[in-house]
Amino acid sequence: MPTKESYLPGTPCWVDLGTTDPEAARPFYSELFGWTAEVDERPEAGGYGQFSKDGHVVAGVGGIFTEGMPPAWTTYIASADVKATAASITEHGGTVMMDPFDVFDAGRMTVFASPDGAIAGVWQAVKHHGAALVNEPFTWCWSDLATRDVDTARSFYGNVFGWKLQSDPTWGEYMSLEEREIGSISELGPEMPPQVPAHWRVAFLVDDAEATIARAQELGGTPHGPVTDFAAGGRQGALADPQGAQFGVMSFPPQE
Repeated sequence: MPTKESYLPGTPCWVDLGTTDPEAARPFYSELFGWTAEVDERPEAGGYGQFSKDGHVVAGVGGIFTEGMPPAWTTYIASADVKATAASITEHGGTVMMDPFDVFDAGRMTVFASPDGAIAGVWQAVKHHGAALVNEPFTWCWSDLATRDVDTARSFYGNVFGWKLQSDPTWGEYMSLEEREIGSISELGPEMPPQVPAHWRVAFLVDDAEATIARAQELGGTPHGPVTDFAAGGRQGALADPQGAQFGVMSFPPQE
C-alpha cells in the first residue's frame, strides 16, 4: 500500500476542495470514491474537513476561502520554510495571496498565484504531512498545471521549487524533482475559450475511468468530453462535481 509519512520539499503533498457547498460535496465524493468524511468541529476551523480511505487521510474539503472564486481543487506543494518560499514566490513574479499562517498544530501554509495566475498552496508540515495514501485506486495520483505560457511557468516553478523538465518515450514530458516524477505543465490549447484562466488540475486513480464517470453522472456530476487513451494503456477523463469543481480520473489495465 503506497502510504506516505513525509514529502520532500518541492513535492506536491496535498489536495483540497474549496466549494460553495461542502455539505453537498462530502457525500458526492464519499459515494464516488468510497471515502469517509470527517469535519473539524472547532469554530476556528471554519467547517474544514478531511476525506479518508482505509483510515488514511487522502484529501481535504472546505468552503471558498476568497470571495468570488469558483469551486476548485487546490494542489499544495511541500516546503521546509513557508515564509522563505513565499519570499521566493514574490521574487520570481508570483503573488502571495495571504501571509503564511499556522493551521493549529498541523502545519503552516500560504496560497499563491504563479505569474500566469494559476492558484496553488504551500504547506510546511508539523503534525499533518499531507496525503497519507496516494497512487492507488480512489486516491490522488497526479497534478497538472494548464497554462498559456508554458515556458514562464516552467521557469517559475524551477526557480521556486527546483523542478526540472524531463521526457520519457512512453509518458512524454513531465516535471521532476531529484529524478522523481511530481507533476506536469501543459499548454491550454486554442480550443479553450480565452476566459478560461491558467489553473491546476488534479486527477484521481480509479479502477475504471468510464464506470467512475458514469457513476459521477448518477450522483449529479458532469462529464467534460469523452474518456480517452493515454500512455501505457491508460484511460483518462475529466468531469465536474455538482458544484462545478473540475477534476480528472485515470485508470490502467489490470497487471498480470
